[in-house]
Amino acid sequence: LKEKTEDLKRERRLAEDLLHQMLPKSVAKQLRKCQRVEAENYDQVTIFFSDIVGFTSIAASCTPLQVVEMLNNLYVCFDTRIESYDVYKVETIGDAYMVASGLPEKNGIKHADEIAKMSLDLVAAVRQVVIPHMPTGRLELRAGIHTGPCVAGVVGYKMPRYCLFGDTVNTASRMESTSLPQKIHISSATYEALLTDDAYEIELRGEIEVKGKGKMKTYWLLGNKNYSVQN
Repeated sequence: LKEKTEDLKRERRLAEDLLHQMLPKSVAKQLRKCQRVEAENYDQVTIFFSDIVGFTSIAASCTPLQVVEMLNNLYVCFDTRIESYDVYKVETIGDAYMVASGLPEKNGIKHADEIAKMSLDLVAAVRQVVIPHMPTGRLELRAGIHTGPCVAGVVGYKMPRYCLFGDTVNTASRMESTSLPQKIHISSATYEALLTDDAYEIELRGEIEVKGKGKMKTYWLLGNKNYSVQN
């Protein structure tokens, strides 16, 4: 009986660990108790989006199984690295990767710094990812970051998802779509949030036309003076 009890506990831990990979612990706890998860408002978070440059062309030149293998290699690399930072992986859609900091657990004013360090790491890491069917090829990342308020909540009953809503999400996505290969494109709001400790190398990009937003003053995040990316 004791052995069976231990086996049951072990299986339960494995199931909980898997659940916590898909939903925040606080949300999973409420769902297990059949409680309604209320949407929560966050005054300040920082959101990161990235995608693979030329992904459509790459995907067109290989089989669906090769696409899956390539993306799996990429996301295993990214997922492993983001564990070093106070961030939450929201979702992946195709080749798009979305990460946030400052939610579901608030972290004061650390969110912009955590996402900035993580983004420098991922842009460096993507060059190390091997494409099995293109051994001489190398992937390139296009990244964008924005800081601002948002609302987070669980939507759906079948396969419930923890989703973020608000203009901050849209603007972060726009920063990514108007970025360039191997560049980290940041908004003025993120730039101002990163000025607090004067640790970052940032270059003014200037005013650009952003769909749905008009002209925006944006910047390139180049590096951190006190921090080197993981080997």
